[in-house]
Amino acid sequence: MSPVPAVAAWPPVAEPGQPGVQPHAEPLPESTACGEPIAADPVAEGLPGVDPVPDEPQSPGAALLEELHAHICRYAVLPSPGAVDAVTLWAAATHLQAVWHHAPRLAIVAPARRCGKSRLLDILVETVYDPLITVNTSASAIYRTIAERPRTLLIDEVDTIFGNPRAAEKYEDLRGLLNAGHQRNRPVTRSAGNDHQSREFSTFAMAALAGIGDLPGTIMDRSIVIRMRRRADGEVVAPLRDRRDGVLLRETRDKLSRWALEVSEEARALRPDMPVEDRAADTWEPLVAVADLAGGSWPRRARQACVAMVAAEAEIEEDSCGGARILADVRRIFFSHGDPAILPTTAILAALNDDPEAPWAEHGRGGLSARALAGLLKDYQISSSNIRLPDGTQRKGYTFNKFADSWRRYCPKVHPLPPRASAVAA
Repeated sequence: MSPVPAVAAWPPVAEPGQPGVQPHAEPLPESTACGEPIAADPVAEGLPGVDPVPDEPQSPGAALLEELHAHICRYAVLPSPGAVDAVTLWAAATHLQAVWHHAPRLAIVAPARRCGKSRLLDILVETVYDPLITVNTSASAIYRTIAERPRTLLIDEVDTIFGNPRAAEKYEDLRGLLNAGHQRNRPVTRSAGNDHQSREFSTFAMAALAGIGDLPGTIMDRSIVIRMRRRADGEVVAPLRDRRDGVLLRETRDKLSRWALEVSEEARALRPDMPVEDRAADTWEPLVAVADLAGGSWPRRARQACVAMVAAEAEIEEDSCGGARILADVRRIFFSHGDPAILPTTAILAALNDDPEAPWAEHGRGGLSARALAGLLKDYQISSSNIRLPDGTQRKGYTFNKFADSWRRYCPKVHPLPPRASAVAA
């Protein structure tokens, strides 16, 4: 009978004021708190032919980011190493939001309860700059609170606000505030005081929002998105207790504040090279700037996380029922037919409704109809017309050329367009 292997114990939890007890003082069994396997270290194991390499001294900023990174990994399991890096950089960036031109949102979303959203928000409460945490609030209360200085908004259970259609209408001002506050100098104007004088209120503030399901598309588009999952067997985290662990987190927060003060002028002048463009670049720029200020491995890690997470969200958006999904699916249909100059509406609808993994068969009682398809394409200025088929009959359908411009703009990676598409007169 083979012996039962011994189970390694979790490292002791740090007790403030107790000497000799540090978080992660010993290697974790099988995986780190972030769920990533620990690679063997040939230098540490003294393998032949491997010369020890002295550790390069870390800059103060890089050391602080690593400290915050270790806290997050100790108390929460995030979906990827890039997600941990992104949350670390976002929390550090809150301490410099006075110099940023954009205030990225951190969308902490999950498909179900008990995925660690609130735990991650608890960590952020203790580490971000001047936190303002709430579960249910109004837009007017927020912009009056942040009017004098940008604070870090932390909103939990945001699905109760935006997930309910009736509540979403009530909180439309809050959605507008979160959209406007992504960029500096986008104030709201309200009457204030007994004399009802017009007054401008600042909306600029970094914000983290946690909830079940996706947030409204306009907010997601301005967010670094962290898609939380339930912990699997073997993914272990330490318990988070404010009276014990909050002390360590707040010490890290204080050190980040002091470091941010030292590099604030450098941060104000910094224009980092971005690996993405447009709004994604605006959203990720403060995080990449913090990584460049810190140095070490962080500039590379920040850009890797940026590229991977932006691409992942673009893929999710393409696969969603709304947005450009209809364009991408019609592009695939034309491609599967050999990119003909024309296709009848009936052929397009049959292919859309026959796809078992697409949402179109459930779009209506009989699936997606010709009228519904026309409605989905209307915003892209694409309409059907009378087309002549090879057998000489005329039917309603769509021409390749009417889609070509929208395909290039909204779904360029779905089957590249041929060099030239012949025009067909309707």
